[in-house]
Amino acid sequence: MKIKNGFRITWKTSRNLPVEYFILANVQFEGSVIGHLAGRPIREIVIDDNGLQYRFVGVAPRDESGRFDVQSLRTGEWIVQPGLVYAQDPTLASNRRADRAA
Repeated sequence: MKIKNGFRITWKTSRNLPVEYFILANVQFEGSVIGHLAGRPIREIVIDDNGLQYRFVGVAPRDESGRFDVQSLRTGEWIVQPGLVYAQDPTLASNRRADRAA
């Protein structure tokens, strides 16, 4: 499975690009609690609406204006509120995805 990312970040990418384009919404949290941020648990895995799974890789850095620094994201990485970075993990198979195809 190939890792998909809707945007290729380059130095020419506008800093005015909406941060929302890099945020995963409506995710389901799974796996162990591996820490806490802003009083909320950090779960090991999140699953998006398409059944793709992502593994926690860190906390999203912010730029000098306080916005998430989306240029620091690598291919396949996305932000989950309140500022966690998850990377698509093609080695994680989702049972939900198989259920949807049936």
